[in-house]
Amino acid sequence: MTWPVVLVVDHDPSSLRVLLADLTRRFGRAFTVRGAESGEAALSTVRELSQAGEPLALLLVDDDSAGVLTKARELFPSAKRVLLVDRDYSSTSPAVQAIALGRADYHIVRPWADDEMLYRAMSEFLSAWTREQEPAFELFRVVAAEDDSRMQQVRDVLVRFNLPFAVYPAEGEAGQRLMREAGVDASQLPAVIRYDNRAFVQPGLPDLARALGVNVTNDVDVCDVAVVGAGPAGLTAAVYAASEGLDTVLLEQAISGGQAGTSPMIRNYPGFPHGIAGGALMEQTCEQAWLMGAHIVFAQRAVALEVRGERRVVHMLDGSRVSARAVLIATGVDWRRLGVPALEALVGSGVFYGSVMGETRSMRGQDVFIVGAGNSAAQAAVHLARYARTVTLVVRGDSLADSASAYVVDAVGATPNILVRHRTEVVDGGGDGHLEHLTLADREAGTAERVPAAGLFIMIGGEPHTQWLRGSVACDGQGYVQTGREVLQEASAEWPLHREPMPLETSMPGVFAAGDTRRGSIKRVASAVGEGSTAVRLMHEYLGG
Repeated sequence: MTWPVVLVVDHDPSSLRVLLADLTRRFGRAFTVRGAESGEAALSTVRELSQAGEPLALLLVDDDSAGVLTKARELFPSAKRVLLVDRDYSSTSPAVQAIALGRADYHIVRPWADDEMLYRAMSEFLSAWTREQEPAFELFRVVAAEDDSRMQQVRDVLVRFNLPFAVYPAEGEAGQRLMREAGVDASQLPAVIRYDNRAFVQPGLPDLARALGVNVTNDVDVCDVAVVGAGPAGLTAAVYAASEGLDTVLLEQAISGGQAGTSPMIRNYPGFPHGIAGGALMEQTCEQAWLMGAHIVFAQRAVALEVRGERRVVHMLDGSRVSARAVLIATGVDWRRLGVPALEALVGSGVFYGSVMGETRSMRGQDVFIVGAGNSAAQAAVHLARYARTVTLVVRGDSLADSASAYVVDAVGATPNILVRHRTEVVDGGGDGHLEHLTLADREAGTAERVPAAGLFIMIGGEPHTQWLRGSVACDGQGYVQTGREVLQEASAEWPLHREPMPLETSMPGVFAAGDTRRGSIKRVASAVGEGSTAVRLMHEYLGG
């Protein structure tokens, strides 16, 4: 059996010997640990591994050999790249540029206080590589016809919950066998077949949630706090409210995570120096809210909010309702539509709004386009560039730097197969049942160009999920919820109390708003988390007043 290789590059022979011995002792039962004393020797080893078809899991190199990381990525794009640097908290440290430009995935600082620090970090990096490989156990098998537009939602749910799955074409032998074993026929596709052979045919969101084993029926109709929306703000509020003894119900119209949950990598969230996948961060926060005692219900859409005496009542689409002493609105935003009819007809068949995570494998070796100029779009481009042949960012403005963070812009610029087209718009496209081409309009040149395209991801800002609040809570002209002193400045809002509204309080006393759905929010995960926790503190003040 061929074990995946861990390649260590260190110019110091004595240091290299120690590292090889220690890493072999800790990881030698699952990985082959090899060493090299120079970048040239390391590249020779990488080429040998590639020619022999042996997997390379991780490269650990000192800063003198940092160039190896970039060259090795061409042969082993999924290998984890770790830079070994001396402790130096200056902005000129090799680790700063390497991580910012995407030339390294992680770093390890020496000297480490104890060996366990090294082993713990290496275990984390190797586990990340292992998770990204084809899953050995398929918790779910999805059988679908090729280019079935409904597959987008299926993939999105399974990826968000970090569940191993595989897709089998209905026309193939394996797909036919799975349908026979599960008693599914071709008219019932797509079908999600669980490991226990239970089939969920043509599943809607509630069916997928049930397949995962999460709660989709609310059986709590009275509580202290109702949180509507399970993005960063709502999940954080649920964590704090439940942990502080408030009877908390969290209602989410889809699945947890919000837009943050679709981000391939969040690098500016405190406490994660190498970044963290948005789905993983939101999944852990959801688990935390649950373990703190929050009652969480997925696939439950709120449709109305009303005042009943001292209580606030949230009405759900299925006819149920939750009566709470205080409510937090954290329903976030959805991606703004592109508005091109030919492309809207191909949503789910090569055209996608938001998340790229569920479509990563299908974009291997393809030409992919992303419309958008914010951090989400740029991060998606960097992520997809590891798999796609080319990734083109279509930006309406003059500069990506006008709307994206500097570290993301640098990463885009350092990725050779990412092209940024400024002052450009997608105006048309099409294909035979699946996206095959796009028409790009250059606003400055006044020209249009038809280009081949296998995937289009649209990330052009958001529209708040507040339609259900119209007539009950004051919103601005774009639908964002107004809070605090803005309520008093809104002519259409009637504030019924003698005191002023609290900072995150809406025009309905006892109802608060946090995160992207609130007017003036900063549109950062950390800001949403801060508002979620602040809202709970304000709820305590309201309930105790």
